[in-house]
Amino acid sequence: MTTAPRLPTAAEILELARGFGMTLSEADAHSFRGLMAGSMASYARLDELAEPKLAVRYPRTPGYRPEPRDNPLNAWYWKCEVRGAATGPLAGKRVAVKDNICVAGVPMMNGSRVLEGYVPDVDATVVARILDAGGTIVGKAACEDLCFSAGSHTCATGPIRNPHDPLRSAGGSSGGSAALVAAGEVEMALGGDQGGSIRTPSGWCGVCGLKPTWGLVPMTGGMPISYSVDHCGPICDSVENVARLLAVIAGPDPHDPRTANARVGDYPGALGQPAKGLRIAALKEGFGHETGNPLTPDTSKKVRLALGRLEDAGAIVEEVSIPMHLDGPHIWAGIILEGAAEMMIKGYAMGNNWPGYYTTSLQEAFARGWRSRPDDVSETVKLVLLLGEYMHRNYHNRYHAKAQNLRVVLRRAYDEVLARYDAIAMPTLPFPATRLPEPGCSREEYVERALDMQQNTCPFDASGHPAFTVPCGKVGGLPIGLMLVGKHFDEATLIRAGHAFERLGDWREY
Repeated sequence: MTTAPRLPTAAEILELARGFGMTLSEADAHSFRGLMAGSMASYARLDELAEPKLAVRYPRTPGYRPEPRDNPLNAWYWKCEVRGAATGPLAGKRVAVKDNICVAGVPMMNGSRVLEGYVPDVDATVVARILDAGGTIVGKAACEDLCFSAGSHTCATGPIRNPHDPLRSAGGSSGGSAALVAAGEVEMALGGDQGGSIRTPSGWCGVCGLKPTWGLVPMTGGMPISYSVDHCGPICDSVENVARLLAVIAGPDPHDPRTANARVGDYPGALGQPAKGLRIAALKEGFGHETGNPLTPDTSKKVRLALGRLEDAGAIVEEVSIPMHLDGPHIWAGIILEGAAEMMIKGYAMGNNWPGYYTTSLQEAFARGWRSRPDDVSETVKLVLLLGEYMHRNYHNRYHAKAQNLRVVLRRAYDEVLARYDAIAMPTLPFPATRLPEPGCSREEYVERALDMQQNTCPFDASGHPAFTVPCGKVGGLPIGLMLVGKHFDEATLIRAGHAFERLGDWREY
């Protein structure tokens, strides 16, 4: 239970002033204290007013944390069963929810010790929509510590393992979601994507993952990283299930102003349409990353063979060049590092000046956790906070602001190609899943394994374009993905292309 805020003492006001480099006298401090009394009365009144809460419409019990023998991939954080409507387009479907998304009454940790013990009091909008459509929420999928890793080794409950090789990464940050789908424990899962966190684990686990257009799927009730790159979307065992789940969760939400201009397509209607007539641009720069990983050339070769199959099926595939694609990761870094430090960490999970819904219980729980135990966050989160705060203090948001302006230029560069083509294609990731780092590895290895594979994924978080990965073969016995990028709010065309490829044969044999 919260208590009404108290008026600061004169000594506290002097301490605040010193922090800002101000020179105040004792008399000044008492004067300001008197001036603050009126505002404090407003805060006291706010405590008395009832706060609106997102609806919770279906009964549930808290569920349980599964034993290791029942969780061999460490992909579950929590198991439960929340049954939705008796009928609907998701009737009979088992859905796992990434553990940065609120399910009322079910514990949520977001992969981090600093949130351990938090139980949401609301259902996220996407959760409510799944339940209304007849789906059953069967648990919370483990994820990376505060979602800031594209590997699967920073989760506070232990590394999430790849179903194809338990010594390898499942990818992140939605690693639990992809691993559970790949292992056949669920048909559908929700993931989040701020730099590739739907597509990276989907690509490495051999499942289908779609990062929607920014603003198509509401994030209400989810813990964000940085509003301008936050996305929520489906991870599924087939293109058909991606279409079904996206059709349910997409669309405007009055609690999320980003969705005000959302345009929902006919995603199930895109299924079964032929590849013939599709115009696909193979992005030269997307195949040209020099990573030092010996399997990079093999991955590019397999993805080109996949495009050849689409071409044989009647698609037109031509190579294009977008030099600015190589600057996409730099623009993304400029946006997310300061954005995450200011909003997610210093802003206590929600930030401020946001005109949408605030999950206030989450803010309070996170503030208590990380302020009292900052050493308990992962090395990747520490890096983000330290570097973001350094840039904020010394360069006054200059680079964050410039990167935000450059995202418009980056988007235009892709749009110019998409004016002539239906989709842009490239490898989802430049190489297949890497080995999980050993316990006690160096900080340098720990961070590198968390962030070294996002060259093709993160630019589209900055530009906001929809991006869809479908499994297209194996390299070294491990899955790789073909990524298709489309026009804003044209997910239907990506689903058409992905389903056309899926029907050409079993990717496991490629």
